[in-house]
Amino acid sequence: MDDSKIIGLYFDRNEDAVVYTRDKYGSRLFSVSRGIVGCDETAKECENDTYMQAWSSIPPKAPYEYFYAYLVRIVRNISLNRVREKNSLKRNALIYELSAEMEECISSGLGTEEMLADKELGEAINSFLASLDEKKRKIFVRRYFFCDSVADISVRYGVTQSKVKTLLFRCRQELKKQLEGKGFSI
Repeated sequence: MDDSKIIGLYFDRNEDAVVYTRDKYGSRLFSVSRGIVGCDETAKECENDTYMQAWSSIPPKAPYEYFYAYLVRIVRNISLNRVREKNSLKRNALIYELSAEMEECISSGLGTEEMLADKELGEAINSFLASLDEKKRKIFVRRYFFCDSVADISVRYGVTQSKVKTLLFRCRQELKKQLEGKGFSI
């Protein structure tokens, strides 16, 4: 079923919207969550929580153009929150590793200035991603948005793990350079 029709069902408060959403995107949402939480049972809970949150937020939101991205954002946030809750006293190695990699090119400060610059930072990162060729952009997004492992990315794109690591390193360096050029302090 077309995304706009599914969203129409949400607006009509028709429970079939959840069924169609699960049929169309369930396995991919589960996969995103599984990559973050590392547990099938917890990933399934996060997937189900995603449907509930989508039900609660549509309407008034109407993500007609990017429904899947909207759902991925929800499941990703739920999954990350679940990891934070589970590991509140200890660091999860994957999340720590990804955070450490991105700290090389993005400030981790949460001061007032940084909070006000969030929109500008988002636009700068989107501009950077748009400047990458398609394969590099997909690899970067798979690693830092979907939290895929380097091994999974190398299999998905048919390249060596070493090449993925090198590409990600160079992308982070280029992102850092572009952000510094736009006045962001790193």
